Amino acid sequence: MEKFEKVTSAAVPLPIEDIDTDQIIPARFLKATSRDGFGDNLFRDWRFNKDDSPKEDFALNDDKYSGEILVAGRNFGCGSSREHAAWSLYDYGFKVVVSSFFADIFKGNALNNGLLPVQVSEPFLQELIEAIHQNPSTEISVDLVAQNITFNGKSEAFDVNPYKKECMLNGYDDIDYLVNIKEEIEAFEASRTVY
Repeated sequence: MEKFEKVTSAAVPLPIEDIDTDQIIPARFLKATSRDGFGDNLFRDWRFNKDDSPKEDFALNDDKYSGEILVAGRNFGCGSSREHAAWSLYDYGFKVVVSSFFADIFKGNALNNGLLPVQVSEPFLQELIEAIHQNPSTEISVDLVAQNITFNGKSEAFDVNPYKKECMLNGYDDIDYLVNIKEEIEAFEASRTVY
């Protein structure tokens, strides 16, 4: 994983509630076992017509919206537990997803794959979406170290699991974390009495 400390970027607004993992990456695209290429089919059925032409009214196809931050409606990532949903968002280029509520399994999958889910209050989310609609180049700053999100002089704190925060700050997956503390593990093992 890449190290993550802070992202400052414009954002893509997707103010739809209850976006489930099958909408994020439809099941028919889950045949691959590597994480590469899933971004091509992110929101496939919302982004493209049946003839593969882009749907002009979908935010990811609108040239005025861009950036490494996706701002979505409440209850993002509900549905099945597929890790591919996080893979597809990350592969597309998103580093952060902002919502007022995340499904627990999606939240864990995102954190495990270097994608930061930032849960904010509903009023803050609505102000953020409105700001992006009024000015698509609105700059949003997400600071993992300070655990806050800021735009237009407004700021709100967000929670993140301390272990996952440490992993993201250092670019560790679970194995990297264990390798990093190998000496501590060996010292602990050496201190134990064997019967």
